Amino acid sequence: MSDEICAVFDHIPQGFLDCPASRLADVLPGPTLLDLPGRDPRPLFVSALLHGNEDSGLVAAQEALRRWSSRELPRALLLFIGNVRAAAQNLRTLPGQHDFNRVWPGTATPDAPEARMVRWVYDYVARRRPFASLDIHNNTGLNPHYACVTRLEPQFVGLAQLFSRIVVNFERPLGVQARALANLCPAITVECGKAGSVPGSVHAAQLIEAALSIADLPDHPSAPRDVDLLRTFAIVKTPPGSSFSFDGSPADFQFRSDIDRLNFSDLPAGERFGTLGAAGARLELAPGDGGHAPNEYFDYSGGEIKLRQGATPAMLTQDPNAIRLDCLCYLMHRIGMDGRRV
Repeated sequence: MSDEICAVFDHIPQGFLDCPASRLADVLPGPTLLDLPGRDPRPLFVSALLHGNEDSGLVAAQEALRRWSSRELPRALLLFIGNVRAAAQNLRTLPGQHDFNRVWPGTATPDAPEARMVRWVYDYVARRRPFASLDIHNNTGLNPHYACVTRLEPQFVGLAQLFSRIVVNFERPLGVQARALANLCPAITVECGKAGSVPGSVHAAQLIEAALSIADLPDHPSAPRDVDLLRTFAIVKTPPGSSFSFDGSPADFQFRSDIDRLNFSDLPAGERFGTLGAAGARLELAPGDGGHAPNEYFDYSGGEIKLRQGATPAMLTQDPNAIRLDCLCYLMHRIGMDGRRV
């Protein structure tokens, strides 16, 4: 992509509200920020299509704006529409692009053109002193709708609870929108299930409307019964160049065919993920909580891939592109509001 600053509109472009993600490049010139007024001038910041094949954020924003089409928005809205070009091809990113949700301030690639572009967006939003930030995503595996926070502060968790009682605390990967915006305001990422899901888009639209309408966020901790709080402790990746399968066909990693049904299940030590097709193959583990390298989570004895300790996975998927571009899954443990494992 070129090193251009994203387009800014102070109105809804003609044709935007009814345009699917696949044709958005006909309506918008590229990454675009809509700066729309409302009764409360402190804006809600919403980002959508940071991944071009995840359309729930776009559909949700369109639905929310249609509902307010004949009325003044209760709060100003800054709506950032990200990877329009990748959306035209239903891809997470185009070949040669950096991931639009790995290039926000704090990224490991600050000199990438995408990073310079979103830094400009970040600075624009910062000048407006945002009320809150929502980053709306889909995922490829079977997951419930859940919210993610980078801080366990009451306003962050309270914002997340507008979407789901399932809240995941994370610190990695670097360069994500929610981590950058947390320096400006309460910020969350929401996961709305698979792309194209009508319930996911409806749920996200309800979140946008709630965040536009609410006057304040709570300044007191949530009661433990009101939130199911987890933290990401490890990110599980397949080694670059390795092969994997889900149907038993020959590969370095032969994962079970129903692996994505394990998401958000409390798995015991010994739970089987699959078998090794190559004797020396090993999954890679990256820290998910900003700490040192995580403890070993897998046992490979007897050629099987089994959990060495109990854990709760999220975002297990059978999508090869998602696995190669991001990860196989995240491994989590339940925590209290103090951040300690329970």
